[in-house]
Amino acid sequence: MSTAAPSGVGSVAAVDLGATSGRVIHARVAPDTLELTEAARFQNTPVRVWEGDRAALHWNLTGLYTNVLDGLASVARADPALASIGVDAWAVDYGLLRDGRLLGEPYHYRDERTADGVATVHASVEPGELYREGGLQFLPFNSLYQLAVDAAGGSLQCADRFLLVPDLLTFWLTGAVQAERTNASTTGLLTADGAWNDALIARLALPRSVFPPLVDAGTPVGRLLPSLRGDLPFGGNGPVVTAVGSHDTASAVVAVPMDASRAAYISCGTWGLVGVELPRRVVSEEGRAANFTNEGGVDGRIRYLHNVMGLWLLSESVREWQRRGLRVTLESLLAEAAELPRPSDLFDPDDPRFLAPGDLPSRIAEWFAERGLAAPASPAGMVRVIVESLAAAFADSVHRAAALTGVAVEVVHLVGGGARNALLCQATADRSGLPVLAGPVEATAIGNVLVQARAAGLLGGDLETLRALVARTAQITRYDPVRILAHG
Repeated sequence: MSTAAPSGVGSVAAVDLGATSGRVIHARVAPDTLELTEAARFQNTPVRVWEGDRAALHWNLTGLYTNVLDGLASVARADPALASIGVDAWAVDYGLLRDGRLLGEPYHYRDERTADGVATVHASVEPGELYREGGLQFLPFNSLYQLAVDAAGGSLQCADRFLLVPDLLTFWLTGAVQAERTNASTTGLLTADGAWNDALIARLALPRSVFPPLVDAGTPVGRLLPSLRGDLPFGGNGPVVTAVGSHDTASAVVAVPMDASRAAYISCGTWGLVGVELPRRVVSEEGRAANFTNEGGVDGRIRYLHNVMGLWLLSESVREWQRRGLRVTLESLLAEAAELPRPSDLFDPDDPRFLAPGDLPSRIAEWFAERGLAAPASPAGMVRVIVESLAAAFADSVHRAAALTGVAVEVVHLVGGGARNALLCQATADRSGLPVLAGPVEATAIGNVLVQARAAGLLGGDLETLRALVARTAQITRYDPVRILAHG
């Protein structure tokens, strides 16, 4: 944390990679200034590659890196005196390297291979012990399960370095090898005090040597590689690359303009991350049964939260309808859905069948049919039931988080792309019985920017000071409960 007095208006760039899209944001920052300009936005489209007897799902990370460089080049032309660059991305996925060379495009967490890793890990360490050690909810794609698959297949033995996605992008920009702690906390391989869990790594027969040194958000990592200077025409020695809350949710929570003692948050994008911020972990059997996780936050805070499937259910459904030849958009369907009555029957968004890409509307219809219920017949009806089911899951997670931690939640802050979805925000207010404050939409990029700006001396203070700047400058929309619906 910077203790120096702020030095006036300066600028930084946030590289923010989400599971469906990426962006490069150019920001001007001072104690009363927070101005963001989108320098580039691009799709994040995974690819399937035939591997022996199956089509495996990978990220096109080298393609994303090319888009990142194009965005940074645009920033460099507009602002050669940029102070800093920071990278955040989704969690759990990683690249394996040898002698600085990527051994293959990283696997996508939705690839089916992770099931084998779950059985392998649980044969060595039972789930309750894993929860007590790492504090993480069970997700079948957590990094330790993926690493078990790589170890069994021999690819991990070919590697000399493991780098999570944002750390890999940072390595390509600077040549620095490190693991930022908020994202490393999602691997399941850190101790309660934020160090690599050497004992657990040994029990799982993973090579300890591949895990890089850990750094905290706000740490200067290095300058841009000389080989990039021609493509990125920044002045002088170029900007510093700074470690931020490199797990995108960690950055998003930095930008939630909340009083953490009385608020819950929902970081709503491809996933809906629903929880509260705590000073220390809560590792209880009740929390494990409810599948709540303890992930590292910026400044040593804990993000105590539950993963809900999120806007993925909407975006993947729209893609399926478009593949069928229907001329629909999410915006038009949401407008139609808002005119429909609330559905009487909802589905469980967290059912594992909804994790894989493909025909989600048919899978949702199957969920209803298995219970003798009628599924919505129209796309608009399906969108309405998805929105209401997500809102019910969000509300349930808010109240569970409060009960498990003792936080007296009086308000829910909903940030990220879901803040644009008025139907979802109102439904969440109604089903939780709590006011929902929606915004900022670009919370992840803002949190990335704030941590960089503080490290560069453009801002000072703790998270509450940074959040006060967001509250003064961001557009926030309030949704009060209109018809309070039962939860739980």
